[in-house]
Amino acid sequence: MELEQLLLHHFGYPSFRDGQREIIEALINREDTLAVLPTGTGKSLTYQFMGQVLPHTVLIISPLLSLMEDQVRQLQKHGERRVVAYNSFLSYEDKQYVLARFHKYKFIFISPESLMKEEVLERLMRMELSLFVIDEAHCVSQWGVDFRPEYVKIKDVLKKLDFPLTLALTATASLQVQEEIKEYLFREALTVRSFIYSVNRKNLSLIVEQTDEKEPLLLDYLTKQYRKGIVYCTARKTTEYLAMTIQSQTGIRTAFYHGGLTAGERSKIQQQFIENEIDVLFATNAFGMGIDKPDIRFVIHYDCPASVENYVQEIGRAGRDGLPATAILLYKNGDEAIHRFFRDEVQEELKVLQQLIDGRSEFSPELLESMSEIQQKWLQGYLSGSYTLDVLKERLQKKHREKYYQLTQMLEYIHTKECRRGFIMQYFSETAQSEENQCCDNCGLVLKRVEEDGNIEAKSRQNWQDILIRLFKEEK
Repeated sequence: MELEQLLLHHFGYPSFRDGQREIIEALINREDTLAVLPTGTGKSLTYQFMGQVLPHTVLIISPLLSLMEDQVRQLQKHGERRVVAYNSFLSYEDKQYVLARFHKYKFIFISPESLMKEEVLERLMRMELSLFVIDEAHCVSQWGVDFRPEYVKIKDVLKKLDFPLTLALTATASLQVQEEIKEYLFREALTVRSFIYSVNRKNLSLIVEQTDEKEPLLLDYLTKQYRKGIVYCTARKTTEYLAMTIQSQTGIRTAFYHGGLTAGERSKIQQQFIENEIDVLFATNAFGMGIDKPDIRFVIHYDCPASVENYVQEIGRAGRDGLPATAILLYKNGDEAIHRFFRDEVQEELKVLQQLIDGRSEFSPELLESMSEIQQKWLQGYLSGSYTLDVLKERLQKKHREKYYQLTQMLEYIHTKECRRGFIMQYFSETAQSEENQCCDNCGLVLKRVEEDGNIEAKSRQNWQDILIRLFKEEK
């Protein structure tokens, strides 16, 4: 069969989106591949398709439980029953059952932490893998040793598995991040096929609103937009407060989502949002990777994102159906301080960890439980011999310098008077293109009153806040 015929037969699509066919052809030719495709362009279809043409198991490394569960549901909707997510949702007995039948599954989703477990590795080494997929591969650089040290150990697993055909996927990666992905995830001295597609999402309108009164502005916007959207916040408490406040004052069906909820609670909320039982979801950046909801009409950032990379990932969850959508960032002078606080907090945690290590040869369960999650991860790496404390310090200092640079670039985006779309494209080493419609507030785009179709209309350059407030007053 031709590739398009297989696509239609297995997935019901008459044609590939940009990049999908090229990536699939490279994999069919047994070429290890790095693919950078914007959010919403169908990265997951590349390995789902390969699972239909390759004879053995496709193993997908995925960073979040909600992302795994969503991908499992997608495959099941297309009739695939040989799929499983091996994660903490499973009981001990279920894990043992699934592990004993690993070879019978066509698609196995697994976290990097579970991948490192000895019993899992032993089982995988006895299996034939057709494809090894690392989803959200930017985590190698973005998180790395200071949050997910297991991501940088994936290469050790690949060596033990004798380097099966490998596909690394991400939506955003600067040139530096692309090189780090190649270094950490592919064998040495290998020419990796790279497919890098533009981060430019032409259907997204970009607006930054600088204000000292975020909450009233957010309330006014949400009461007028009539559509589904996500509001991103940095702090868990902010998501809870805003969700409850907005719902009590407007009747909009809201919910909050963050890492402090149980896995079951997070899964339930995600499913309710997908099924339109929730109108507006207030979330930390723990939410959104791989979510299969094409009709999100807006993404609002209530707080300053930590980086342009994070911002592009998160606004990319709007308008995946190709219809007009809006990305609004609410900025109050000094918002970035919370990211500097987190950076200082990590340094303090490292000092505490060094004090714990100094003079100790054993660590009691009580002591381990008193340590933060990040301290426990660092300690595990130290005790396993993965690195010395000096090496850990060096890595963290490098990561802190990178994060500081990323934050300064995010602030430049907020304060720029030039085209915001062009700024993002240049940040990712792309040539900026002129846009005539639906560009950004710096190019003259302002919000009309948002009617039921949720459209955004470009007008001549005016102060967006004054227009917005005036329009809202007229409605009262």
